[in-house]
Amino acid sequence: MPRTAPLIALALGATLVAGCGSAVTPNASPDTAQAVTITNCDRQISVPSTPAAAVGLSPSQTELLLRLGLADKLAGQAQTDTAPLPADIAAQAAAVPVLSESGPPSREQLLNVKPDFVFSPTMYEFTAEQGFAGLDQLAQAGVTAYIATGGCAQRRMTGTVEDIFTDLDNLGRIFAVPDRAGTLIAQSRATLSEVDTAIAGRAKPTVAQVYLEGTTVTAIGAGIEYDIIRRAGGNNVFSPQDPRFAKFFAAQITPEALAAADPQAIVFAVNSPEHEQATRDYLTRTFPNVTAVREGRLIAIDAADTYPGTLGNVSVVREIAQQLHPGAFAS
Repeated sequence: MPRTAPLIALALGATLVAGCGSAVTPNASPDTAQAVTITNCDRQISVPSTPAAAVGLSPSQTELLLRLGLADKLAGQAQTDTAPLPADIAAQAAAVPVLSESGPPSREQLLNVKPDFVFSPTMYEFTAEQGFAGLDQLAQAGVTAYIATGGCAQRRMTGTVEDIFTDLDNLGRIFAVPDRAGTLIAQSRATLSEVDTAIAGRAKPTVAQVYLEGTTVTAIGAGIEYDIIRRAGGNNVFSPQDPRFAKFFAAQITPEALAAADPQAIVFAVNSPEHEQATRDYLTRTFPNVTAVREGRLIAIDAADTYPGTLGNVSVVREIAQQLHPGAFAS
């Protein structure tokens, strides 16, 4: 499946087939290699021992495994064309087999590297009808499948930035690296606290978050993306109370609907510099009288930073806050 609108497409598939996640309940001390039992997307799964052959089913998940110091335990990486790995860790994945580039790997591609653990942003990567390895098929092969908490279907509408902390805690226990996971959690909480302090008491500009594919406008009204804007000190013009977003976090809207909302800032997710420029050109050309365009508050963010189960959920809060509230942060 093409991933020109990766988050929207994957989340739609995930909404049809999964549940929500929760924290880990270990059977043994996290410092041992004994079995750990967790509840993930309404499934109770047991990891019999520390995984030794993990696969990140998107760059966001591969990055998280690398930042936990698990490069030597990676058996594969997938969907590598959807987002580059950050420069500071890219070299660690240079020798890791690439199972797929623009979409999830097929069942054969995945099982061929004999994984014992796979980590995905949503349930879509496990859609057997698409030719991917299904959860039952992976279980039969002795492979543990873990889905980012914010990507579980029952969580997708109410997911928050802090869902990444559940994932870090879970992965820290599963891979017996609780200290590394704890460090990443502490660093991320410090970033969010810094933002909270910087923007405290400041007026919240109205914000629309959109994704453009050609001239098709998709707006965000719930889920992690909605929470990102809230944490960054913005007041979303689209929300779960809007009937268009009552059942799904994203919806196609007309240009007239965006113009009528007249946001003071527009945040838009992009997949490449070309996509960013095309989106800026369209917004500038189509909405010259909208406040966000007139005042030059068009804020581009990396679409990968909005995927469930990524540290980008935290860093993009600060990135957006700095542009919504110029002067609030020390240089």
